[in-house]
Amino acid sequence: MSKLLGLTVISLLSFQSSIMFASVANAQQPLYLAYPPKNHKTTSDKIFLIGSASPQGEVTVNGQKIERSKQGHFAPSFPLKLGANRFVLRHNNETINLTVTRNSTIPNIPQGGGFASNSLTPNRAISVLQNTPVCFGAIASPNADVSVTIANQTIPLLPQNKLVELPPNNSILTDSNEPIINSVTKYQGCTKFDRIGNLGTPNFQLKINNKTIAQQGQGKVNILNPNQLRIVEVIADAGVARTGPSTNYSRLTPLPKGTTVSVIGEEGEWLQLDYGAWIKANETKIVPNLSSAKAIIKSAKFEKNTEETKAIFPLTLPVPVSLHQMGNKVTLTLYNTTAQTDTIFLEYEPLIKSFSWQQVSPGKIEYYFELHSEQQWGYDLNYEGTNLIFTLRHPPKIESQNNQPLKNVRILLDPGHGGNELGARGPNGYPEKSVNLVVSNLLKQELLKRGATVYMTRESDKAVSLRDRMKMIDEIKPTIALSVHYNALPDNGDAINTAGIGMFWYHPQAENLSKFLHDYLVEKGPRPSYGVFWNNLALTRPHTSPSVLLELGFMINPTEFEWITDAQQQQNLAVLLANGITEWFSEKQD
Repeated sequence: MSKLLGLTVISLLSFQSSIMFASVANAQQPLYLAYPPKNHKTTSDKIFLIGSASPQGEVTVNGQKIERSKQGHFAPSFPLKLGANRFVLRHNNETINLTVTRNSTIPNIPQGGGFASNSLTPNRAISVLQNTPVCFGAIASPNADVSVTIANQTIPLLPQNKLVELPPNNSILTDSNEPIINSVTKYQGCTKFDRIGNLGTPNFQLKINNKTIAQQGQGKVNILNPNQLRIVEVIADAGVARTGPSTNYSRLTPLPKGTTVSVIGEEGEWLQLDYGAWIKANETKIVPNLSSAKAIIKSAKFEKNTEETKAIFPLTLPVPVSLHQMGNKVTLTLYNTTAQTDTIFLEYEPLIKSFSWQQVSPGKIEYYFELHSEQQWGYDLNYEGTNLIFTLRHPPKIESQNNQPLKNVRILLDPGHGGNELGARGPNGYPEKSVNLVVSNLLKQELLKRGATVYMTRESDKAVSLRDRMKMIDEIKPTIALSVHYNALPDNGDAINTAGIGMFWYHPQAENLSKFLHDYLVEKGPRPSYGVFWNNLALTRPHTSPSVLLELGFMINPTEFEWITDAQQQQNLAVLLANGITEWFSEKQD
């Protein structure tokens, strides 16, 4: 899974196997730079230069000799100053010139005083409930008098003591996620409005050095009438609910299609829902002539078949829900719902050990499931009319026969990337997509030998969208799903000294599998450990099966790349992975 930002396609040979690769990794390899691309721009304070040349001779960068692997690969890092940084790479008679521009992350404030560009907030139209705080902000010259005027009201904006910024999420991948104290001055002030309707756009004013600077804001402010709220219905198959109004905010339990809920705020294209989440407006439609989005529940019942148990909750209206897994426990929360429950019919075996529920607050009910097994095998949430259907999958019935210990186990393998999506690239340009497919095919054969049924999201070098890969998992409902990848790093990473096995999971039902496979490969390989990560990735998000994304090594590490592309090591890795998967299932049967 490539984490190199701003990667562009440089001409390369699209190798389809490690054998074809080996024919190129010889003394004829010309000086080649895989990353960064020409005219690369970054905010990082350093950059690695990933490339290769024939092992004979020296490679220098700006006259400095750099270390290389046995096959001639290199990945040194260099500090970056603000602005243009020029590098000259030389090997024998070959030369590559490169310019990397480091951009500042500190907002630029005009000389003589003023507002930093694009710093006025709100910067897009917002709607809030009557008497809900509305906050205005700006980054501006220090020691200034800043205010904002809107709806004939002037709100002073006061300087904040510290402007603490958090680094991007991917900084955890390089262990550099400490908060940053920014030297700029941010001004902020909040107020409430009891007037209903459109208040217009705010006007910001700054007074400094006997001059006044005025600037019109961009975000219109609208105050909602709490007695006339819009009610919307989720029209996406799984509405993406978030903790705030942008994709930078964390995901919550997806809202099943048909969910009906009141809107209590709006920011740009995002709607704030009455139970606290945000969703994009285009994943909903307005429900006309509906006066309330509150529901009643009376009874509930359980049904089971050979593969799953369903809990059916009949409601008067499809309401928002959330779900939390922890070990052998599941908590299902229904919002905007009041119970009138006296009787529930239960099906305990083979899955459920105990069940209880409570109305934890007016309009909020929690249902508690305790399962027999610590391992959970997948779930689904959907509405059929106004019935909420919560489906829990049963453990697999493994029919171990002779040398086929994975009989009746269904495994989906997802070779990452493909087609025009190269993924990460090794020092000589060899693409991740190719080695993903090679190792996945080898793993498939090893799993088939052990009796498993194996599905592949792709079996050739073709593009498959993330949505289609996730759809396959949801439709096939394999026992487990494994997405096979090889790794890279953000610009500020250390490509030479970072190596090893990484595992990524999202739902708790996949955590144990992630930890087990990581430890197995590290101990039995033996391979270096990169670590186990909780991560919100497309191929870890499917919840119908335990889904894990495997990062089996670093494409950008010169030495590990040679291991990654060695045909015998690929075969050894496939056998080791198949053995690890087999042992994990054996433990789950005990």
